[in-house]
Amino acid sequence: MSPELVGIIAILILIGTLLLRVWIGLAMALVGFFGFWYLMDFEAASELLVVVPYRVLSDHNLSVIPLFILMGVLVSKTGISKDLYKAANAWIGSVKGGLAMATCVACAAFAAICGTSLAGTVTMAQIAVPEMRKFQYKESLASASVVAGGTLGILIPPSLGFIMYAILTEESVGMLFMAGFLPGILMMILFMIAIFFLTLIDPNIAPPGPKTDMAQKLTSLKNTWTMMALFVLVMGGIYGGIFTPTEAGAVGAFGAMVICALKGKLNLKTLLDSLTDTVKTTGMIVTIVLGAFIFMRFLTITHLPFAMAETINSVSLPRYAILAIIILIYILLGMILDIIAAITLTVPIVHPTIVALGFDPVWYGVVMVIVMEMGMITPPIGINVFVLSGITNTPVSDVFRGVWPFVAAMLACIIILTIFPQIALFLPSLM
Repeated sequence: MSPELVGIIAILILIGTLLLRVWIGLAMALVGFFGFWYLMDFEAASELLVVVPYRVLSDHNLSVIPLFILMGVLVSKTGISKDLYKAANAWIGSVKGGLAMATCVACAAFAAICGTSLAGTVTMAQIAVPEMRKFQYKESLASASVVAGGTLGILIPPSLGFIMYAILTEESVGMLFMAGFLPGILMMILFMIAIFFLTLIDPNIAPPGPKTDMAQKLTSLKNTWTMMALFVLVMGGIYGGIFTPTEAGAVGAFGAMVICALKGKLNLKTLLDSLTDTVKTTGMIVTIVLGAFIFMRFLTITHLPFAMAETINSVSLPRYAILAIIILIYILLGMILDIIAAITLTVPIVHPTIVALGFDPVWYGVVMVIVMEMGMITPPIGINVFVLSGITNTPVSDVFRGVWPFVAAMLACIIILTIFPQIALFLPSLM
């Protein structure tokens, strides 16, 4: 068999193992090892299991992962999320659909100091869903606004989605963070527009909340200063070139610890729980990264990524048509596989193709994270949906029924970014 055919068979075997619910990191490592053994020899494959983990784990850039995770875990214990929701609710909660819009705004603000999607979903599910139920919001909209808003945690920096993409493609984490900021704001606005149109179609789906005067609106902002301070500290330092993203993770974690102490929430139990959660999440992500790099080494010797890039370049289709096909494939993959697994699996193959087509890899990273967001809320494996259902006892079918307007908003965001890539590339160009 040719090396390219071996690579294709290996990918099919890997997809099969993922469908059988084998851990993605372990699956990629095993397929990469046996594929390398088949094409080279056992000694070379054994060396792979030694060299790759050493090189990956000795890279200090990897330390950004536990640092930003720790920052997010500490922040989630301070009650900042509740303050953010109260502030957003005070300003826009009195209009039809206002509580759902306020949820999206609060999720976006929380995303600015927490790099994961699940943290935003878990936190807002406990705060926003009971409030919307109190005002007779339709269950599908109340829950869908939370799961969709929660996905902003991997688009608005700091973002673990961008960190994963940067590690796999060797792009700049700082550039990707800056590239995600304006698209994240755009996505939040598109979510709010989707809610607005839903209330026009059915006014009873989201009755208005209580009205507030200007004094109440201004008072609601007083408890949001900690979020603003932490965001300015982390992102301002990166944007201004004061410190690297890795150093920013350390500064952010320390800042979150200080905020936790100022709010009287820092004690030995909180610290130990935060460190335990950080270790668990970091272990999961590092296992995926190790498996991905072993599998990438195997794919390199099959020459499959380069053959695919050459094949796609030889197809007489406009590059935007090829991009649309790639995005459609990712959307379909997100419906049958864990989307992070799908992207981790395919980025080593698709990234060279995207570069060969002349697309900016930083811009494409933003598009990939938006596609990742879709996979987190679309059936049948949307992880955010199952998390929210477990917390709020909302039927999974109700949540999935409500997510489609938000999926449409995500698609609209990709289209807008494709027409106007400067939205994503403007801030990185100023660094």
